[in-house]
Amino acid sequence: MSNPRAALTAILGPTNTGKTHLAVERMCAHASGMMGFPLRLLAREIYDRVVKIKGVANVALITGEEKIEPPNARYYCCTVESMMMHREFAFVAVDEAQLGADPERGHIFTDRILHARGYSETMILGSESLRPLIRKLLPEAEIITRPRFSTLSYAGAKKLSRLPKRSAIVAFSVEQVYAVAETLRRLRGGCAVVMGALSPRTRNAQVDMFQSGEVDYLVATDAIGMGLNLDVAHVAFAGLAKYDGSRRRRLSVAEMAQIAGRAGRHQKDGTFGTLAGEAGEMEPEEILAIEDHRFAPLDWLYWREAEPAFESIDALIADLEAKPTEAGLRPAPRAIDLDVLKRLSEMPAVVDLVRSPKLVQRLWEAACLPDFRQLGAEPHSRFIANLWQFLGTGFGHLPYSYVTAEIARLDTIQGDVATISQRIAAVRTWTYIAHRSDWLAEPIVIAERAKAIEEKLSDALHAALRQRFVDKRATTLMRSAGMDSALLPVTINAENRVLVDGEDIGRLDGFAFRVDVSAKAGERKLLLAAAERHLAEMLRQKAKDVKMADDKDFTLIADADGRPAISYLGDILGHLEKGRSLISPLFKPVRAVGALEGDALRDITVRAEAWLAAQLDKHLGGIVALQKLAQDPALDGSVRALAVQLAEEGGIAGRAFLADAMAALPKDARGAARKGGIVFGALDVYHHAALKPAATRWRSALFAARDVKPMAVLPPESAVHLKDWKFANLAECRNAGYRKIGDEYLRIDLAERVVKKAHEARGQAAAFGMDMGFVTSLGVSENGLNALMRDAGFKKIAVPDIQATVSDVAEATEAGTPDTRIETDVVPEIPLETETTPETEQATVVEITETPGITAASALALPNLSHWRWVGIRALKIHSEKRRSKPEHSAKAKHDAAASKSPRRETPKVVAPPPSPPSSLALQLAALQSLQPAKKKG
Repeated sequence: MSNPRAALTAILGPTNTGKTHLAVERMCAHASGMMGFPLRLLAREIYDRVVKIKGVANVALITGEEKIEPPNARYYCCTVESMMMHREFAFVAVDEAQLGADPERGHIFTDRILHARGYSETMILGSESLRPLIRKLLPEAEIITRPRFSTLSYAGAKKLSRLPKRSAIVAFSVEQVYAVAETLRRLRGGCAVVMGALSPRTRNAQVDMFQSGEVDYLVATDAIGMGLNLDVAHVAFAGLAKYDGSRRRRLSVAEMAQIAGRAGRHQKDGTFGTLAGEAGEMEPEEILAIEDHRFAPLDWLYWREAEPAFESIDALIADLEAKPTEAGLRPAPRAIDLDVLKRLSEMPAVVDLVRSPKLVQRLWEAACLPDFRQLGAEPHSRFIANLWQFLGTGFGHLPYSYVTAEIARLDTIQGDVATISQRIAAVRTWTYIAHRSDWLAEPIVIAERAKAIEEKLSDALHAALRQRFVDKRATTLMRSAGMDSALLPVTINAENRVLVDGEDIGRLDGFAFRVDVSAKAGERKLLLAAAERHLAEMLRQKAKDVKMADDKDFTLIADADGRPAISYLGDILGHLEKGRSLISPLFKPVRAVGALEGDALRDITVRAEAWLAAQLDKHLGGIVALQKLAQDPALDGSVRALAVQLAEEGGIAGRAFLADAMAALPKDARGAARKGGIVFGALDVYHHAALKPAATRWRSALFAARDVKPMAVLPPESAVHLKDWKFANLAECRNAGYRKIGDEYLRIDLAERVVKKAHEARGQAAAFGMDMGFVTSLGVSENGLNALMRDAGFKKIAVPDIQATVSDVAEATEAGTPDTRIETDVVPEIPLETETTPETEQATVVEITETPGITAASALALPNLSHWRWVGIRALKIHSEKRRSKPEHSAKAKHDAAASKSPRRETPKVVAPPPSPPSSLALQLAALQSLQPAKKKG
């Protein structure tokens, strides 16, 4: 196909340089010719132009799903994939050759650049960025630079309602195309829609609407950037990012220029810009590069072996994955046909039918079937596997009944725009198959049937697009009045319903728009995109309102899943998550807030974090004070260590849990700890500010954020005693500020006050009586009191046992429970927020002296009198005991063995006071009971 003496020319330059027009003229000057284009829509456009010059009998159109080939055709307009590489033509041209750098199709363009040749003349058309690679790969080529005919300039960002007539709005998703088109229908009466997924018949009908002036606006995908010649004066970008098949990324400057270059025609100047509030702003360097047509040169093109070996599937895959040896070429990174082939090679039902190199080649041809339906490699490979059960056996033909049944399923025009578009894509698959004469027994019949259905669906799609996006009455009125419409009014009513031009389209929940549930499935994405576009400015203003809001407008709440969250006027802004420490949580915005850009997101985040810091400092001052205590270099290290440990527990911890820290704390250092707010209770150690209701709620939120769990449900703030309540565990109970006493719960400070009164009532005696009026006023039951006193080291005794004397204490000392006096602090007053004021009541120490008239019977008649004996708090063992060599079978032995497995922390060392003589009450009772008081030992 090549001729060493044939002319090889590279025509390079920006868009609107007439490169394609020049190539068409050169082809028509030769006896035969072929041109390869990146899009079937462009191939169809050039086909129509050449037909006018050479006549329909002399021109062919070959694309994947459309084939018009007269018997005597001499001029071929093809997609690059469909170029007839084994047929000779006098002239050959490849358009948009810079697409050799495309990750998916680039290897096809590179192959045509290297091997497609006319025996008289060859033209490579492309961007100026191709120059260094043409010099490297085709040193014999003559390079001609074509300047742009007209000027292209930046017009800035414009609102959709302010776009000039003859504008094309370019979007990068079907949903965005439909959303913009719907708005233009309301604002300007309508628009035409052009997308690569449309059939040529539908696309041509839509373009005719725009070219004829029936509508003044065109909404399209980036397909218009590939050489489609339209009468466009201004190009507006609805976005500056697109999904490229693997990720969402910003458009390159070359891609922006390719699309913007559609503005202006021949010597008519054009402008480009963005949609205000939609696409953002272009960078100054991007604008300058587009206007001056200066782009970074391409460093490589993608390459793949064009003629692989077919000895086996593995050999075929190896050739297709082979690396190029020539400088300036790179292996193709991804292509769906190779991906599909690999998946087919893993299917035993497919591989079992491949028995010869010819069938390997046939399998490769099947894998190259385009994925018109955009299903992806996995579903598409399964579809091809179903075809292979016929293509790989017998005559290799798909059954006529099978194909006609599949096509018949698509022969219906019912449904919305999206449904009809999907049917057209499916028909395109069968049209492509129909053009493979070796795949069908009657390809012509199938091709005609598929074409008829595609035309029927295309007409229906055009009608649906016209009905949906063109308002003839509005267009006529606007043109007759010559009026310029303004943006449709957008309002939010008291119920947060979003009204666009008076139409209720959904609800605004915080910063998230929810489409009305009554909307049809096909309209949901459209409404969402339209509302988000209109609401963009409102959301930015709402973010400013959050920035300027008072602290009272923010609240700590638990969301539907129990996660701690910060809300603004009832709308959740974000959640608390684990940070560096318990009191340093992170603020993570919810998705709707996180989707905001620039200053809006920053305003909300900074304000929420500032409020969070202020609330923690205000309500968790106890933990803040503990942290400052831990960082004070002037304090004893043991005090700082205790403060750190207590702060990490939220300001409250069981005394046994802090056993090690307490044991290391010298008595003379406790003053500094107390001065810092630490309260040393008999059972718990806590900061005096940690039990306030606000501190309790924030502590629950911080632990939920740290441990990634729902916030605990807290009892009413005024409750000091809980009977019908269940905490999930003891940690949750302590975090809420309560101590478990049997099946009840009592606020920690009040529990300590009860224990404190018991120690005051006891004095130096081992056994004593105490007035329980204070306890009963709290609502604590007898079982609850017994559990609390047992935890505090007291044992309830019957009245006759009150004669216990110092000898009992001595015996208890020998048994390991000395008369230990635990050093505790005076419990600070914390408002109970109840009608009763039990803190005003005082424990009554029963002191019965030898006063005449006082008898034991009268002493026992005192109201609410309860009698106890101090037995001491059992010390927790630090080291585990050694296991006995022989197993112990008794219950006590089993209990001791189990207890020895878990090392326990040692309680603070305590000092036993000197033994006191028997009280007069003990002597009187002993006499009444005819008992002799025990003699003092030693």
